[in-house]
Amino acid sequence: MAVDTERVAALVRELLVAIGEDPDRPGLGRTPQRVAEAYSEFFSGIGRDAAEPLSHPISVARGPEPETLSSGAVVLRDIAFRSVCEHHLLLFRGVAHIAYLPGEQVVGLGALPKVVDILASRPQVQERLGEQIADTIAHSLDARGVLVIIDARHGCVTMRGDRQPDASTLTIAARGEFTDPTARTELVALISGGRS
Repeated sequence: MAVDTERVAALVRELLVAIGEDPDRPGLGRTPQRVAEAYSEFFSGIGRDAAEPLSHPISVARGPEPETLSSGAVVLRDIAFRSVCEHHLLLFRGVAHIAYLPGEQVVGLGALPKVVDILASRPQVQERLGEQIADTIAHSLDARGVLVIIDARHGCVTMRGDRQPDASTLTIAARGEFTDPTARTELVALISGGRS
């Protein structure tokens, strides 16, 4: 489903009037269209299948000798994303870290950021975003465990209310073997990489 940019532009024009602005003054003349174009990008994940990027797994069990299964986790850190908080329609942005324990199949590493982007490109809350990423990977791959850690700064915290510009929110979603806190301790240390 595509964003109705004409309707968004008309509504932004009405919003400018509602806050006491003149939408025809210099500087605001193209603002409704600019906002509509931005919303088209911000909400491009609505109606898209987040599992689609994972639909072409690669077998690690079959291949050149010796045939073997992965014994450790695949970890992709620092996947940058931006999303829009559904409570105030303000941006939040941060990084997602994904780890999974493969079964017989892995997925190209470029597929994981695509999953994050699709799910982040819709009105969201961070807690649900992490859970959706974990569920998508767990259901699409034969993963024995999935761990998703998100660290993000929210416009509703940094720009309004008590305005805490340095505050970030950390969430963890775990599936399979990583639901055991002991099993994920090593991964959390790897993901944090000694960063403070």
